[in-house]
Amino acid sequence: MEEEEKMALRGQKRLEAPPRKPGVDTIPKLFWQRVNDWGDRVAMREKDFGIWKDISWHTYGEKAKYVALALHELGLQKGDRVAIISEDNPEWLYCDLGTQCAGGISVGIYTTDSPQQVEYVVGHSQAKFYICEDEEQLDKILEVRQNLPELEKIIIFDMEGLRHFKDPMAMSFDELLELGRQVDEHDPTLFEKLLQIAQPDDTAFLVYTSGTTGPPKGAMLTHNNVMFGFESQRQVLTGYLTDELLTFLPLCHIAERGVTALGMIINGWVCNFAEGMDTVPQDIREVSPTMFFAVPRIWEKFYSALILSLKEATWLEKNAYKWAMAIGEKCSGYRLNAMKPPAFWRSLFWLADFLVLRNFKRFVGLERVRLCLSGAAPISPDLLKFYYSLGIDMREVYGQTESTGAATMHYDGDTKFGTVGKALPGVEVKISDEGEILIKGPLVFKGYFRDQEKTAETVKDDWLYTGDTGFIDEDGHVVIKDRIKDIIITSGGKNITPSEIENQLKFSPYINDAVVIGDGRKYLTALIMIDDENVMKYAQDNRIPFTTYASLTRAPEIIKLIGREVEEVNKKFARVESIKKFSLIDIQLTTDDDEITATGKLKRNFVSEKFKEEIEAMY
Repeated sequence: MEEEEKMALRGQKRLEAPPRKPGVDTIPKLFWQRVNDWGDRVAMREKDFGIWKDISWHTYGEKAKYVALALHELGLQKGDRVAIISEDNPEWLYCDLGTQCAGGISVGIYTTDSPQQVEYVVGHSQAKFYICEDEEQLDKILEVRQNLPELEKIIIFDMEGLRHFKDPMAMSFDELLELGRQVDEHDPTLFEKLLQIAQPDDTAFLVYTSGTTGPPKGAMLTHNNVMFGFESQRQVLTGYLTDELLTFLPLCHIAERGVTALGMIINGWVCNFAEGMDTVPQDIREVSPTMFFAVPRIWEKFYSALILSLKEATWLEKNAYKWAMAIGEKCSGYRLNAMKPPAFWRSLFWLADFLVLRNFKRFVGLERVRLCLSGAAPISPDLLKFYYSLGIDMREVYGQTESTGAATMHYDGDTKFGTVGKALPGVEVKISDEGEILIKGPLVFKGYFRDQEKTAETVKDDWLYTGDTGFIDEDGHVVIKDRIKDIIITSGGKNITPSEIENQLKFSPYINDAVVIGDGRKYLTALIMIDDENVMKYAQDNRIPFTTYASLTRAPEIIKLIGREVEEVNKKFARVESIKKFSLIDIQLTTDDDEITATGKLKRNFVSEKFKEEIEAMY
């Protein structure tokens, strides 16, 4: 049964967020319109001692207002940068919107960055304010601040462990709010004046992109970029006031920034902050979101958990799953061809969902979900089909920081796996003579901060050169092949796109990530990072002895296990594209390491350099 039919039977009605009022042409103005419209409605929730606590739009607005007034009082001028380094929490949003409401530019920093990386971002952006979460992030700036002459003030959210800390440059977040409250009491009209400072073409925030081939670059995204981009998305992807989301990816990444900080202002959905990455499985079951955005690694984790749970199921449960999935695949086939399944198959799917599939969705916390999105990295089409067969509307989006997030997306009723959908309304996509994907439209960024040379290389004649290779199919869907710089050309002259092979490898519940090697070589090899949780369970179930993570990766039985998974993948590709040898990465890499991005992807260049001896050994 379709979601609309279900809601009609329950007597429920979805409400969309009202449109922007005339003259509302910047993020601060739209934010303040929402605060006035939705004062007592829940804007977000955070977990405090195991209890989810509501935060209203009124509270959100008041905190952001006090931040804006306090920063203004402390000397923030139009265009000044404010760096924010914190895990996802409401304070991040208060400071982000507060900075923009005062005419400033916010700059997100990853909490996993080292003091030297923090120094680079704060120094390059010439930030006057550094807002940090706790003592750990405070220590980073204290270590390098002697090299940051523009830095004037440090603000700290959590003062635990800092009760006796005194520094003329530092103040607590509570002190900042109190200063803002006093300024508001003294001049109640000041905030409305501050809201008028930012103009549509002004930079709203800087997003520093991953520096895999050099230092990070600060992409300047304007208010107009954001307003156009998300209004365009809204024409394709309707959001409702009843929607609930779970926020857990870094807010300084354009993907989560768009979904949470900006998406909730545009669409009015409620954002629930996960306690941390390690609690996401529990948090998602508690929240049971109606919309869910995640990177491929999360979708792969959910799939692995479901498949491994089946290994312990009874004969009856396994066959019930096969029966239910067969029905799901049949119904999804109709929907993927823009056809409504016949009544017979819809009835059968309702039964299969009621008896079997609903339990699987409840297991990962997606029982209530009406729409799921995957982005920020390529994902296996087989994985998308799996979720679609569960009855989940699963779509892929494609874009970059430089395109203010999504530029293409699967439209409602026009999902085509193996593609990333069609260009959003008002956006043009074309393929260059060299096969590079180019994007044009008001969502293309202003340029890189203090880097005209890189800007000129990236935007030419208003076209954004994405660095991705691909094509547009006969239906107008964009197909991404790979990053141009990652294309492998073997010694035999064969062009191979490694991401297709890597995605199939990651489809295995025992493989976390993989990097395919072979440029200029006679054959392909792979560096493989195992899924430690699933492989450890396999080892325990099969009484395979190991003491450490490294010893686990060296166990002959585990090497054979991964070898079988690699052979299954090889069957899907031509001989020249098959993996001849592989090596298991014997150290546990996390987002704290240079080799892993904030969204959980292995960085090809870093990994290839770090494990070059292992690579050479395979040849």
